[in-house]
Amino acid sequence: MGVENKPPSIYTCKLTDAQAEALRALLAARGWRERTVPYARFAAEQENTNVVYYESGKLVVQGKGTGDFVEFLLEPEVIKEARVGYEAVLQPELLLPRLGVDESGKGDFFGPLCIAGVYVNAAVVTAWKGAGIRDSKHITSDRRIKELAELIQGTPGCVTSVVPVGNEAYNRLYSKMHSVNTLLAWGHARVIENLMGQAKRMVPPPVRAISDQFASSKDTVARALMSLGRGIELVQRHRAEEDLAVAAASILARNEFVTRLASLEKQFEMPLPKGASAAVDAAAKAFIGRHGVENLGKVAKMHFRTALRAQGLPEPPKVEWRPGARRGGAAT
Repeated sequence: MGVENKPPSIYTCKLTDAQAEALRALLAARGWRERTVPYARFAAEQENTNVVYYESGKLVVQGKGTGDFVEFLLEPEVIKEARVGYEAVLQPELLLPRLGVDESGKGDFFGPLCIAGVYVNAAVVTAWKGAGIRDSKHITSDRRIKELAELIQGTPGCVTSVVPVGNEAYNRLYSKMHSVNTLLAWGHARVIENLMGQAKRMVPPPVRAISDQFASSKDTVARALMSLGRGIELVQRHRAEEDLAVAAASILARNEFVTRLASLEKQFEMPLPKGASAAVDAAAKAFIGRHGVENLGKVAKMHFRTALRAQGLPEPPKVEWRPGARRGGAAT
């Protein structure tokens, strides 16, 4: 018989003076009964919920109605944010020690492929409350990405690994593997191995590694795992970036990609646009005109169709993708 998940009956947090006064006014307006509690600035009760705000600035909510009070009154009307602390009461797995892995640069013609991994535990998750760590795709500012990457890497207890695959190495690997997914699987496995090699720094040990499911078969990454990586549960799922550890990894990977792309722009003294677009096509042709086709592989992923167009070469016909089919042809 499974264990029934009971709703939480206690919640604590710190409030500013302004938040405390706003809460007190809300409680009075909604008919809560005031009561006297030692060392409390104010206290109130209603049906199955008690609220006490202490002189120390600590708020304590108790009773069967705690969940509804926090979700529908305290967070939206007083704190004005959903806090990880309370979500973790409902979903204890949010605090589990784990690894998150993600990549950046896969869809960019110019620049490297960068894969990153991050270990988090309960203390790290708590430290990141309100920091704005989320999937890097939803962060448009490179400066903000850099700030968050520095925060992540500077958080006590957090362990990270970043594996950049420069363009020349990327093109060599692709010519051997003939598959972006196989290359990605190797990169993810390498990052997991690097993190597991720092096991003494990960306290408590991670219970699983989480990554996005980019291949039709989950075995693609599982087969690529190395000796240390095989000792941890691998969880692959769509929209894995919703997990805080994976989101943090996506930020580190994006920061590495942006930094290295900027370095290439400085080295070759010309802009190298992100993504794959008409502007990228134009930049590829301009690069060849200035530096020669023999140097294109130093800044670009040569299996992209963009490389063929830039050289005036014919493109192979596009093949309609089918579930389970091997993907490794020319990209957009």
